[in-house]
Amino acid sequence: MGLFIFTIAGDGFILIGAWESLVSSSSCLNTQPSLSLSQLSKAESNPKPEKESKFSTLTYVFVTVFSFLSIVNSLISLFSAINARDGIGSALQLQILAVAFLFLLFAVMGVVSNSSGSVRFPPSLINFILLFGFVEEFLLYYLQRKDTPGVENRYFDLMLVPITIWNEYARLARGIGLVLQGTWFVQMGISFYSDWIVHGCTLHEKNPGNYSIKCGGMHEYHRGKGIATLLFNCHLALLVVLLTAVYSVMYKPLEEEIQQGENGHFTLDSHEEEKREEGNVPSTKGAIVGTTVNGRGSH
Repeated sequence: MGLFIFTIAGDGFILIGAWESLVSSSSCLNTQPSLSLSQLSKAESNPKPEKESKFSTLTYVFVTVFSFLSIVNSLISLFSAINARDGIGSALQLQILAVAFLFLLFAVMGVVSNSSGSVRFPPSLINFILLFGFVEEFLLYYLQRKDTPGVENRYFDLMLVPITIWNEYARLARGIGLVLQGTWFVQMGISFYSDWIVHGCTLHEKNPGNYSIKCGGMHEYHRGKGIATLLFNCHLALLVVLLTAVYSVMYKPLEEEIQQGENGHFTLDSHEEEKREEGNVPSTKGAIVGTTVNGRGSH
């Protein structure tokens, strides 16, 4: 059951991160390469709002579904901890519920803002809720020290890396961070609940929400921590390889887009040309313009 839960959670993060990365890459390829001087000046005078922090409606739907599933799983684990009179397990599940409710609130507000024309929440408020959710998730794993000799604490420490990637980075980097977090969740489930567990260490589970990996001695404990670090580094290397492969596939259409921009026309429209088009003012385009240098005119 534990392996199934970790796999579902990891697949959810991978799905959301892959979709965000795909949308970000597609938006980069759909940019217009050629602009006139008048269009460029208008864009500078009337800048468009930043869309980098805005998520797509499908992403909000994904987050809503997985947040709801996380809440259901936490409630089941909470009732199990209460029946077992496990105070630590109950406290941990309450923290997880708080984090899951924040992400659910973020997703529901995003869906309403994107789909409804009458009710729209400020993007800064939605982003603040998301920030608060990630901060609380960071603290959840950072302060989780229920069993110091347990190897699972090393896995929780390494989880802090992908959690911090999303903040203050581009949309593509946030998607990559979510994919890394998802793959690490899957790896944690395999390392905890399968035969791939570190030799010399065993899983002790009081209830589905309170478990610890205890090792036979200090040698097995340090080896388990080293294996966890090695696995995380392998995840980073795997993402680099995948990004390189994706970039090699997308480089050709991106290069063609750039070449079209170089072969296109870059017009320099003056303000007189804009006034002529708007008010039918006679054009001076093509006329000989006289200049004066040191008091002498040249024609």
